[in-house]
Amino acid sequence: MHFTLRPFRPDDLSALVKHANDPTVAAHLTDAFPHPYTEAHGRAFIEQALQSPPLRRCIDIGGECVGAIGLHPKTDLWRRNLELGYWLAKEHRGQGIMTEAIRQMVQLGFAEFPEITRIYAIPFGSNVASQKALEKAGFVLEATLIGTLVKNGTVEDEWIYAVRRG
Repeated sequence: MHFTLRPFRPDDLSALVKHANDPTVAAHLTDAFPHPYTEAHGRAFIEQALQSPPLRRCIDIGGECVGAIGLHPKTDLWRRNLELGYWLAKEHRGQGIMTEAIRQMVQLGFAEFPEITRIYAIPFGSNVASQKALEKAGFVLEATLIGTLVKNGTVEDEWIYAVRRG
């Protein structure tokens, strides 16, 4: 399926809220991603996405915002790293969209941040679909940390994937 990555726009609010409010989206993200996802959350996110850094893109299919993907610069000892985060509306999963979006963001991240040497992502151990998307996009599993996360009262493993410049 054809999609584009583009900057967010204020008129993405309605579609963003519609898709982000699906509980299966928040289920695999950090607790900072709210559920329920309201218009106020969407407005704040779009406002933040229009600033830089971080580098955030809308996943657009047919002119509709159906997901988001972003690179978040790290500081201090981790200053040569970007953390990748993403989500996609349920009806568009399993079609290779996220794998390709990840590939595009990696290219963009290394182009926009010449000092960056590593882009990483941290899917839950139970999120096999995310792990597969990262692997297909060229990420390598660097570590598995057992029982380090707690999401909705469930203990999760933390899997650390990364891709390096060059």
